Amino acid sequence: MSNAVAVPSMRYMLFPLSAVLIWSMNMVVTKMAAGVIEPASIGFYRWALAAALLTPFVLPSVVRDWRVIVPALGKLAVLGALGMAVYQGLIYVAAETTTATHMGIITAMVPLLTIVLVCVVLREWPTWAAVAGGVLSLLGLGVLLSEGDPLRLLEVGGSRGDALMGVAALAYATYGVLLRRWPLPIKVWQSLYVQILFGLLFQLPVFLLSVASPLTDANIPLVLYAGIFPSLFAPYLWMQAVQYLGPNRSSIFLNLMPVGTVAIAAAMLGEVPHGYHIVGGMMALAGVMLAQWRPRPAARPA
Repeated sequence: MSNAVAVPSMRYMLFPLSAVLIWSMNMVVTKMAAGVIEPASIGFYRWALAAALLTPFVLPSVVRDWRVIVPALGKLAVLGALGMAVYQGLIYVAAETTTATHMGIITAMVPLLTIVLVCVVLREWPTWAAVAGGVLSLLGLGVLLSEGDPLRLLEVGGSRGDALMGVAALAYATYGVLLRRWPLPIKVWQSLYVQILFGLLFQLPVFLLSVASPLTDANIPLVLYAGIFPSLFAPYLWMQAVQYLGPNRSSIFLNLMPVGTVAIAAAMLGEVPHGYHIVGGMMALAGVMLAQWRPRPAARPA
């Protein structure tokens, strides 16, 4: 009898892929929100809405399992700060002082940052396929975001927004690694709910000190989308992805976010894709597929 090696099913890849598609749509929503609502306001409203929607369904189980959840509150607070407050909050603020091109490039650094953090924190060395796939995806994003001219990326200098996006990318890479490092003995929805509450708590001072931005007919639909899909479904799908695929393999899918954003923008905003979109998108997709590849272990004799 030979020892079987567990290989993640292909269906598990639907978790990070679905999360990335939701976040890609949220990039378009974020662009639509510019000028109709303050960054701190939409960042706070979305998590307040998510918490309100989850409370009737999740709070009873949280109260029931409180003795199990209490020992994990410190870790949940760190995860809520990184994933809900820092990463999501900084993206809205960074968009005011940097370009979409720079935001996409810096976000694409999350997989490579994750690989580095996994080596340092988890002492897990990546396969050559994961490294090669990450580099290939990053090169594809360079083609995509530079519009086929790599020198174009050097024409615009850094900005405060670039620095904020760098902090956001590092925060989310750390979030993914800690999800793997800290296997919490609670249900996924309970974990997400408590993280959202901590994220709200950390964002409250910024919200109170920022310029008031009331809800209007123009921004309510944007808040509804941000508060439901990227705030509830995407984090749940992402936590499932990290659980089944690990932080390295899951984070590679983030390289598809600019590709998805281009496709959605073409459908909703009428932006026509160009040749560099196709070339860069295919390179990013090929990198993702390469990073997921695992050689079959050699059969051992009985």
